[in-house]
Amino acid sequence: MPAKGKHRRPKSSPITRGFVAAGTGGAAIAIPLLGATGAHAAESSAAPATAPQQVVAAAQTAKAAPRTYTVVAGDYLAKIAHNKNVKGGWQKLYKDNREVIGDDPSLILPGMKLTLGAKGAPAKGAPAKAAPAKPKADADRGEARASRSAVKAEAPAPAPEPAAPQTTGSGFTAPVDAGITTPYRASGSMWSSGYHTGVDFAASSGSTVKAVGPGSVVSAGWSGAYGNEVVIKHDDGSYSQYAHLSSLSVSAGQSVSGGQQIGLSGSTGNSTGPHLHFEIRTSPSYGSDIDPIAYLRQHGVSI
Repeated sequence: MPAKGKHRRPKSSPITRGFVAAGTGGAAIAIPLLGATGAHAAESSAAPATAPQQVVAAAQTAKAAPRTYTVVAGDYLAKIAHNKNVKGGWQKLYKDNREVIGDDPSLILPGMKLTLGAKGAPAKGAPAKAAPAKPKADADRGEARASRSAVKAEAPAPAPEPAAPQTTGSGFTAPVDAGITTPYRASGSMWSSGYHTGVDFAASSGSTVKAVGPGSVVSAGWSGAYGNEVVIKHDDGSYSQYAHLSSLSVSAGQSVSGGQQIGLSGSTGNSTGPHLHFEIRTSPSYGSDIDPIAYLRQHGVSI
C-alpha cells in the first residue's frame, strides 16, 4: 500500500516513449523524402528545352529570295547597284552575275537578267547558324515587304525608244547632241601619240550616240583604253569611231543608217568622266585619224 500523504510521480510509459521515438524517427525519415522530391523537381526544371528543327527550318525559309532585274538601255552596273541598293556595290553585283555578264563588267546589254542580292553558297563543313525565331507578326510583315520588293524588281522601267534620226540631205549627222570639250589635235602628254586623235563631246552618261552616216559596223565591243567602242565603215571608205560607251546597241556586221542609235555614252576604259570620244579614220586602226569636224562639215553637218 502506498504511504499516506505521499504522492508518487507517475513514470512515463515505455510504449509512449517508443512512439515518441518512432515519431521522431518518422520525422527524420520524412525530411530526406521531401529533399528527394525537391531534387527531382529541380532536375526536371534544369533540363534544357531543345529547339525543334521545324523552327530553324521556318526561320531559314522566311528569308526573301534574291530579286531579279532586266537590263535596259542606258544601264551600267554602278547605276543598277545604286538604284537597287545592292550591298557591296557594283563589284558584288558583277560577282553574283559574272556567268551572265562575262569577263567585261563594263559591257552589259539590254535584256540581260541580273540577280540582285544573291547570297554566296556556304562553305563546306561550316554549320549554318540558327537564327532566333521571330514573332509571327514580325515575320508576316517581313514576308509582305519582301513580296512587294519582288514585284517591283520584276517590273523594270521600259527601255527608252531610240530618238528619230536627224540627218542632213546627205544622210549625215552629228554623233551626239552635245558641245565639244577637247578639240582635234590638242597636244598633251596624256595621249600616247602626243596629241588628241579625235574630238570629245560633253555627253552625260546615258546620252544617245548615233552613227554619223550610213555604213556597216566593223567592230562593237571592248577596246582597252577606249572602253566600249563601235567602229563603222562608211560608203566613202572612211571609218568613224565612238569610244567610252556605257552600252552598245549594234553588233559587228550590222548595217546602220545615218542618225541610227548605236549605243549610249559613258566613261568606260581610260576616261576621267562621261563623254564621247569621236574619230574619223582612213582605216579601222588607231593612227589613221583625220580631222573629224572638217569631215562632218564636208557632208553638210553644221557643227
